[in-house]
Amino acid sequence: MPTPVNLPPTHDRLAKHAVFPEFDHDETARYNFLTNLNKHLSTVISPGNKVAFDKRVRPQFMAEHGRDFDTPDEVKEAMLQDPHYQTWSALRRSAMEMRQQVGRATVLRQANELAEKVAKLNAQSPDTLTINPDVSAPHYMTMFDSHIMPGSYHTELFPGDVSNAASYDSGLFVTSAGMLGKYTDGGGKALTTWLKATYPDFKPKRILDIGCGLGHNTLPLAMAFPDAEVVGIDTGIPMVRYGHARAVALGVKNVQFMNLDATQTGFENESFDWIQTTMFLHETSTHAMQRLIGEIYRMLKPNGLSLHIEQPQYTPQMSVYEKFIRDWDALYNNEPFWGAMHDVDVRTWMTSAGFEEKNLLQFGAKAENDMEYPKNPNAPEVEDHGRSPIWNVFGAWK
Repeated sequence: MPTPVNLPPTHDRLAKHAVFPEFDHDETARYNFLTNLNKHLSTVISPGNKVAFDKRVRPQFMAEHGRDFDTPDEVKEAMLQDPHYQTWSALRRSAMEMRQQVGRATVLRQANELAEKVAKLNAQSPDTLTINPDVSAPHYMTMFDSHIMPGSYHTELFPGDVSNAASYDSGLFVTSAGMLGKYTDGGGKALTTWLKATYPDFKPKRILDIGCGLGHNTLPLAMAFPDAEVVGIDTGIPMVRYGHARAVALGVKNVQFMNLDATQTGFENESFDWIQTTMFLHETSTHAMQRLIGEIYRMLKPNGLSLHIEQPQYTPQMSVYEKFIRDWDALYNNEPFWGAMHDVDVRTWMTSAGFEEKNLLQFGAKAENDMEYPKNPNAPEVEDHGRSPIWNVFGAWK
């Protein structure tokens, strides 16, 4: 009997808001196909890579070299010759390319209408959106298209354009196979749930979300702490422009959006109770990360909290195979800093900025998915090594 697998929800299960792009029948069908393809690749095809490694690749390597693999690079070179890995990897790359093509075609046909909707909503609350044209995206973000998204987070095709932000808003559903909830905010919700349960007396008055993008995980912070002032910053102007309009449309009023460079924000010393990043550090250069942690420590109030949701760190206990398979996005999905983030010693990174060892935190978090769709309780949960909404959270109290 085949192993039961949960089918992903359909795209119409996503909650819509006033600036969410409109999808016709064919566009919705394409997104649903790609969502199911991603789910199939992650739950059915991907586990076969480990089988191929154990049954073919590793025995052949040991026979040829008289020893086991020492490094992930050795595993990579050997796995690149295996037909199962070749097929899975090519399909995974193609699925991402197709997702970007469908999203791009969908939003470009309505780009002017989306820009007008965003402008009208932003005009309703102009004091909570700051666009500084003198702040540009850093070179490490402009030198490639993140996630193979043409133009990445920062490109504007015309003044006021938000097409890439709209494509990203709708397309994360496809990439995550619908596992992030109806507003794609499962990471932020999981974090606030953990924080309120673990530290119920913590009542932040001022929160900074660095690398906020269009605010998927910023709004849950604002909604969980309605008395707090929440500030989301990002260098992508289309992202903060769209994110602000999205917040206005959803009625979240205690959040501001600004385009700022996180390594030189200009905020005052000790001006935030909580500073957060969510899946941001792996898109940041190593040099910028080192500057960023110092800036975070400077801005954080005494007894304040800094938390970072990221991919699991490499550990001595992790096999060379797992290290190799977790780096797929660094190799083939335009995520060049992904692998470097895996190797960062986050404890040393935090203490070098001034945080004390005794105040460090590290735990796991799984996204909250509030999307209703049929599920099989007997279907096992499969780790997708990079796409599953199961993350490592690290940080510290100051």
